[in-house]
Formats: sequence, C-alpha cells, structure tokens
Amino acid sequence: MQARLAAVNVVSAVVDDGRSLSALQDVFDAVDPSRDRALAMELSYGVLRWRWQLDGIAHRLLSKPLRRRDRDVMLLIWVGIYQLLHMRIPPHAAVTETVNAVRAMDKEWAAGLVNACLRRFVRERDGLLAQADQADEQALSYPRWWLARLRRDWPAQWREIAEAGNRRAPMTLRTNKLRIEREQLSARLTEAGLSHALCAYSSDGIRLDEPVDVAKIPGFVDGSCSVQDEAAQLAPGLLDLGPDQRVLDACAAPGGKACHLAECSPRSQVVAVDIDAVRMRRVDENAARLGVALRSTVGDVAKPAQWWDGQLFDRMLLDAPCSASGVVRRHPDIKSLRRDEDISALAVTQQDLLENLWPLLKPGGILLYVTCSVFREENDAVVAHFLAGHPGAMEYPIDSQWGNKLAVGQQILPSEQMMDGFYFARLVKR
Repeated sequence: MQARLAAVNVVSAVVDDGRSLSALQDVFDAVDPSRDRALAMELSYGVLRWRWQLDGIAHRLLSKPLRRRDRDVMLLIWVGIYQLLHMRIPPHAAVTETVNAVRAMDKEWAAGLVNACLRRFVRERDGLLAQADQADEQALSYPRWWLARLRRDWPAQWREIAEAGNRRAPMTLRTNKLRIEREQLSARLTEAGLSHALCAYSSDGIRLDEPVDVAKIPGFVDGSCSVQDEAAQLAPGLLDLGPDQRVLDACAAPGGKACHLAECSPRSQVVAVDIDAVRMRRVDENAARLGVALRSTVGDVAKPAQWWDGQLFDRMLLDAPCSASGVVRRHPDIKSLRRDEDISALAVTQQDLLENLWPLLKPGGILLYVTCSVFREENDAVVAHFLAGHPGAMEYPIDSQWGNKLAVGQQILPSEQMMDGFYFARLVKR
C-alpha cells in the first residue's frame, strides 16, 4: 500500500506539476527500503512510461469522468492497471492492495469504484487492449506531437524508435583505465557473479545482463568504473585527443563525459563548465572518486566572459541541452515534461551555444556537438545551419560502424545496437 501511494504522489508531481523524477528522490527515500522502495520506483517509472495507454484504458472503464479533486483516484487506477498489465503481481493481490490504498487516502467511497474498474479490466483485458491499440498515442504511449515528429524525421524507423523507448535500458559500465583494464574489471565482475558482455563500440564499456545496485559492483566505490551508456562513452574517441591539450566540456554536469575525457587524456587540462552549481558539485565528487584532475567552473556557457580565462581550447565537447528524446527508456518522465514548442526553443539555445563557443576554439581545433535527442531539428538541422553561416568551420566526418550517417553528423537511434539515442557531429576550425 505504501508503495502504491508513493507512486501516486510521484506520478502526480510529474504529470500535473511538471517536476522531474530526479527532483522526487525524497519521495522514494521516505518509503521503507527493505519492503516497498523498489516497488514504488517500479510503479512510478512504469506508470509514467505507459501513462497514455493506461489513461485510455481507465477512461473506458469509467462510466463517467472523475471530478478534478479526485485526480488521485484516477492516478491510482493507472497504478492498478499497470500492475495487471505489465507486472507479475497476482491479479487478486494487485486489486486488493490498490483498493486498500484508496481507503488509506480517506476516500472510502472510491474503494468500490476502483475495485470494479480493476476487476472489469481483468475480465475484459483483451478487448480493452484491442481498443487502445487502435490509436498509436495509446498503443505506443507517447504524446501525439512526439509521434508526429518521429514519423516526419524517421519515416521508416519511427515505430521501432518509439517501441525502443518503452523497453528497459541496460546497465553499462565504463572502465577507468587509469586504475584497471577492461579485461581485469570483467574478471572481477565474473568473480562477483555478475554476468555481462564487453561493449562492441566503446573500448571501455561493459554491459551487465541485469542492472544491480552500484554497491554490488566490484571497483565502483574505489573508482575503477562508472555507470554510463555506451553511446555516451563514444565522445572522447571522436575528439582525437592528444597529450597536453586544453579541453573544454561545456554543459558538463553531472560530469560523466568530463571525467572520461580526463581518464583518456590525463596530461591534458580538462575544463568543465555548467550553469548549475548544485549539479557541478557532482562533477567534483565523480572526479574525486575516479582520481582524475579537472577544473570545474560554474558559469553560463553562452557567456564566456563569466568564466573563460582567455586561452583558446584545442578540443571542445558541447553536450548541448536538448529534449533528451533519445533517453526516454531511462527517463520516462521526459514524455510528460516536454512540449512540442520546446524543441524549437531548444534549437535556438543550441545555435546560441555554438555561436558563443566557436571563437574559443584554436585554428585546427575540433568541436564535437552532441545531443541525446532523436529529433532532427535539434541535431543535423542545427549543425547544418551553423556551417552555412561560418565559412571557417567544416565538418570532420565520422567514420564508424555504429549509427546512421546523415548529411551532417551521425545519429544513433535507440532501437539500434542496444545504445541510447545520441547524435554526434564533429567540426574543425580551418
């Protein structure tokens, strides 16, 4: 019951109040870790992943709409349907505990309603699912505008991309080669009983067969590895890093890529900049755990006068703020938090960042533009526009066996190669 009530609070905070899952950790922390915390997280993440499907089914189960003040009852019905449809909880237990939860909300009147809705779903499951499947918005559980963009940008792959966003993401480790070789870390994982496979495209990556608490990963606490998707691990290899360079990681928090840059080029000066002071503390914490040296600075990347020391950079990584549409399998709240109009606004911000950072790059230097988006308005459209207005910039093509080659840059789709959805474009200053 406690887990179900926590899930209602989390889903309401995201869907109705626009808060992110990362800002709601306190709700999960308040749940008994020995009994219900894992269930609370499973219900919260799962309901947010499938909310359009769950909402469509819930409305078919209700004879009339609930009042606005009874929104929590509707969300609890979502939680109940999710258990019956996507979890292995026995139906009688799912129904009973969900009804108990509505009673705990001091809404005894709704107990019979919730009970009737969930029992009807059990009886009529196939027919209700068939009705929901008639609308892509409900069958795939995305906002209508999101699916429209996928169809336009990826007409042959749009459904696979959407379906991939609803699958559970693998847990991938990045070896800190300053402390251990990948094969050595692999051996330690085997000794710990953690089955895994070496990543195909990142020479530092190891993908676990099943996610585990980081405390159970040998070497995590002492800095031998980090958790990072394989796609994100590709960035340093695209920058042609050499010794004794000045390397900028713009929009760096929480520091995964900045620390990886420092691991790959320990003699270089890595400067990590981000506007968020709270998240920048995580950069320092990660660097300390991994034993790497970097300079972290709080500042607006688009306003170099706030933080730049006047020395040009040999390499730049611009991990641009974006819709995060390529990582919804890890962050299902993104589906609820993003709006169609956000994409054009983000593209303007991305252009602004490129414009303001480009003068800080040395002639012959390389800038790697990265997003975790699959929307082309944020990706190749941004870079193509920038190249058209800057004769001194040219694309440095990426030659790889991963992703999809576009007119400018390379796109990994989340339906491919077990990686998150990432876009990379490499630019060199003439």
